[in-house]
Order: sequence, then structure tokens, then C-alpha cells
Amino acid sequence: MRILIKNAWILTMNEQMEQFPDGYLMVDGEKVIEAGAMDLLPKDMKYDKVINARGAILLPGMVNTHTHIGMIPFRSLGDDYPDRLRRFLFPLENECMNERLAYTSGKYAIAEMQLAGVTTFFDMYYFEQQLAEAAEEMNSRGLLAETVIDSVTVDVEEPMGGLHYAERFLPKWQENKRIKGSIAPHAPYSNTIEVLKQADLLSKKYNVPWMMHISEMDFEINKYREERNQTPIEFLEEIGVLSARLVAAHCIHLSDNDIQLLKKYDVKVAHCIGANTKSAKGVARVRDLLSAGVKVGLGTDGPSSGNTLDLFGQMRLFANFHKTVLQDRSAFPAQEIVELATIGGAKVLGMEQQIGSIEAGKQADFILVETDSINMFPIFDPYSALVYSANAGNVRDVFIAGKQVVEEKKLVDFDEAQLRRELAEAMEQCGFKTKALKAMEK
Repeated sequence: MRILIKNAWILTMNEQMEQFPDGYLMVDGEKVIEAGAMDLLPKDMKYDKVINARGAILLPGMVNTHTHIGMIPFRSLGDDYPDRLRRFLFPLENECMNERLAYTSGKYAIAEMQLAGVTTFFDMYYFEQQLAEAAEEMNSRGLLAETVIDSVTVDVEEPMGGLHYAERFLPKWQENKRIKGSIAPHAPYSNTIEVLKQADLLSKKYNVPWMMHISEMDFEINKYREERNQTPIEFLEEIGVLSARLVAAHCIHLSDNDIQLLKKYDVKVAHCIGANTKSAKGVARVRDLLSAGVKVGLGTDGPSSGNTLDLFGQMRLFANFHKTVLQDRSAFPAQEIVELATIGGAKVLGMEQQIGSIEAGKQADFILVETDSINMFPIFDPYSALVYSANAGNVRDVFIAGKQVVEEKKLVDFDEAQLRRELAEAMEQCGFKTKALKAMEK
């Protein structure tokens, strides 16, 4: 299908950061044909569909570089408890999480992301086969990584059994255009050296990024300092698993040498400012990372950690926290923050040749952010409007691989109320709410 989007304020996010305040976008099938100023629109072109943007801001679909979409049921549960992870999440996960709950949670989470303009995500959880099926059904783009950890989990019967799950899972999605399987050791401290090496080799074999939580916890930093006189990143270099395929989630506690190692091996960083600050863990050294040439993208973490899955909130939190920590109002201009949410995230996932900017030949993953709502006037700088004024509710239309998945703020092929009912039924079936309330009474 050939589609024309006209009268849009286009932010291409290409290397030249071109923008067209009154522009058009031409799409043919899954790919972008061209973008330009309205006064240069060819008059003799024919289209199957024409959309009047009505002055909306058009930009590439956003990229969520780190999340756990199967964890929607845990949202708002015990948010302010210091022992939340062991008191609520682990016990309820072991008691309640199953294939159906993961699948319905995955669809609900993807719907939330699409309605917020997130077109690509990198997930790390359990039952990733079901989550990949959910992503395929929802016409999303994503990397789905099975978690590997040194304990029995909800979908494997032996410690670190996620490795064998991933070995079966990855080949099933190798040929899919939008969905790829991956592997995600939980953290360096929760896996053996041999398993970390095998995960790296599996990533290399299938040529996909892999993910791990790294330098996130205080106890993690203390453990490697006391036991090995190293940082977690120095340890990972020693065992030979740092590479351009690794996406390091969080990286809150970094030394100068850590930053140089990340650059040396072209390790990518998924920065989750919302979850990191909500849990009082700290603010990562993103300015130093970027200055060193390390690729950084934005992530929400899971819906039980950061509570929401949109990147508008992350962009605003990013601006507020980093400017405050650096005591510099001019740090990270809005344009740079929008880059992190789009082309920056694409680079983290190794997908910058496919997505992340509006350019001829790239996948037609783009969103329209309306400018009619009361919070969107006036606009002197579209980047500032996106970072400081806009919210997920301003996303009007969303396209993934040329297919419209959101139109006028509604899902095109799915009913939000039905997705919620299906998730609620899955939660009820396993007694999730009852068990959660009992845990809160203790």
C-alpha cells in the first residue's frame, strides 16, 4: 500500500537532523520512500491512502531498550516497600506466573507501548515464546530474550535452565522480519562464568544482541570489589564476554575505567532513569558515557519497576534528573534526549540501518504526535514540546513496517477493554489478586 502523510512537522532524526515544519512522508509497503517539504510534493503521484497530519509532529517510532513485558500484573504492588522484590515479586511470580498470564500481560504491555508511540522493544523475562507470539500478533517489532538465572524459575525446572530454553527458542524466530529471539543472563552475579560464555556464543551464533543487568546494585559492586578487586564490567572483560552485541541494562555505578571498557568493546547501554530513581539506586553517568562514544538508549524497565512503558515520561525524568545532578540547565538539550528515544535506541539494538530515523529505504516505523491538545500550544521548538510538554496521550497515529496499528489514539486491530478483560481473567485464574493482598497484609 502506498501512503502519503501530508502537513506534518517532520523530525527525521537523521545524521543531519533535518526537519520539515510543513512536510510530507511517502511510504510504499513496509518502507519509507521519501520525506520533504510540502511545496516540493510531486503533483502526479498516486496513493492508496492519504492522511492529513494537521500539523502533528511526525518522528520515528520510539525504541524501548529494556523492559519486562510479562510483569504487568505486578504494577503498583508494594511500590514503597524496601523489601519489595523478595516480599512480593519473587513469591508471586513463582506461585502465579504461567504461559497464559505471560501472554495476556505481553499483549496488554505491547498495546500500552504502541499507544504511547513505542514501536520497538527489547524484552527480558520468562515464557518468551508466548511473549514473542504476542508481539507477532500485535504487529510490534521486538527482541525477546529468555532470562537465565541460577535458580529454578517459572518456566524451567533447573537452575540456569533458561540457557536450554533459549537454545530451543532462538531458531524459531530466526527468519521473522520483526521479531527475534535472544538470551538474557539476569546478572553477572547470578550466573556461572561458563553460562555467561555460552550465552555470548549463542548470541554470536544467531547474530542477535543479548542483554544483562550490569552494575545496577550496591551489593553487586561490593561483591566484585571484595572478592576480585574488580568492577562487574572488569570481570566481564576478563572472562571475554564484552562485545558490540551486549546490551548492558542500567549501568548505574560505573568507574572511569568501566566507561572506557564499554567504549573499547562497543557495549551498548540501556538507561532506565525512571526505575533507577524510583528505587533510589542512583543516576547513571550518561553524559560521560556519551562523551566517551558509548551508545545509549532509553528503557522503561518493567511495568513493576517503572510502572509505565512510555518514553515520554522517561525523557522528562531524564532531563530533570541529569540537569539536577550535573547542576547544569543547559545539559542535554531536548533534541539530544529525543535522539536517545529514537535513533539512539535503534543503535543500542543494532537496528539503526532499519529503524530510528525517517530516511528512504528504512522501515516505515513512525508516529504522529498531535498538537491540538491544550498542553501542546504554542510550540517554538518541537523537541522541547516532545520532552517537556507532551505525554503518551498525545500520540495520535502509529505505524510499524508500514502498517497502521494506532489511529486517532485507538488500536486499529484490538480492543483495549478486551485486552484488559483477558488479562484480568488470567490473573483471576491463578489467584493473583488474592495472593497479592495477603502478601501486603503480612
